[in-house]
Amino acid sequence: MTKIKLCGLTRPADIAAANEIRPDFIGFVFATHSRRRVSKETAAALRAALRTDIGAVGVFVDEALDTVVRLLREGLIDAAQLHGGESEDYIRRLRDAAGKPVIRAFRVTGPRDLAAAATSAADHLLLDAGAGEGRVFDWRLLRDFPRPYFLAGGLTPANAAEAVRQLHPYALDVSSGIETDGVKDEKKMTAFAAAVRKEDGYEQP
Repeated sequence: MTKIKLCGLTRPADIAAANEIRPDFIGFVFATHSRRRVSKETAAALRAALRTDIGAVGVFVDEALDTVVRLLREGLIDAAQLHGGESEDYIRRLRDAAGKPVIRAFRVTGPRDLAAAATSAADHLLLDAGAGEGRVFDWRLLRDFPRPYFLAGGLTPANAAEAVRQLHPYALDVSSGIETDGVKDEKKMTAFAAAVRKEDGYEQP
């Protein structure tokens, strides 16, 4: 069963929609230069309104280790997703200090990127075409990839089912593909989840 992650939520309305849709994960972006960035205070307020059975993932780019550890230990987020130049040592130290899962993002341009991803110390991998540009990479590269992964990059309600059908990834991670004019769109969020679940033959409870 392919899991669903709706990333880059910033408003109470986004959380209300997620509570209705019930994805497996949502994402709060803490990266400084992202237009979807939320402060710790905003994330805390949003998390308080989130269903307890939906996991919250914090998205970081080269953040100080102590900052990420603190957010994990405080329970503001359940996992850390890393999109910068964080080393394997950083990943190990983060996981050891916080005792929570670490997701490492890799830009996939060819087999060499996938070889590096396959040996990462991270608990989970996120495979993307870039850094949130909303582009699809060549999914044929993922044939025979040996580890479960979050698939990201250019996903929309229109191609979510095809991604599940072709790749059977651990999870699909979507952000810009469920937005209209840069804001999360509840209809697109709902359609995305429905497409994944229909392909998997799953009915939402």
